[in-house]
Amino acid sequence: MAKTFLKIAAIYITLGVLLGMTMGIIQDFRLASVHAHVNLLGWVSMAIFGLIYHFYPHAAETRLAKLHFWLHNIGLPVMQGGLAIELISGNSAMLPIVIVSSLVVVIGIILFTINLFLQLGSANVKQAKAKDVTI
Repeated sequence: MAKTFLKIAAIYITLGVLLGMTMGIIQDFRLASVHAHVNLLGWVSMAIFGLIYHFYPHAAETRLAKLHFWLHNIGLPVMQGGLAIELISGNSAMLPIVIVSSLVVVIGIILFTINLFLQLGSANVKQAKAKDVTI
């Protein structure tokens, strides 16, 4: 799961940088908030999730981690796509989609938090730390 998070994070940074470069070239910055969200929620957050799951692999093996992954990676593109359409068109018809998909991302992050609290407080982490110390 950690590698998957990191690979998807690399895709998000590529998209975010390309969007930023395109905005600069055409001098149209209406999508600046989309650019920022793709970089923060896509690149930074996904990379951090991936690194945490790398160092705590037992947390990455849970159903919560998998559910978090899918909620985040369905919610984020839908949210940013809807926001982009809204910003370009000036029409707020996409607002319900942006709101619902934002909530999907938030639920995914809450599941990540719950997963960490459950897994980092478990005996598995203490045993893993003990093994690391003896190596």
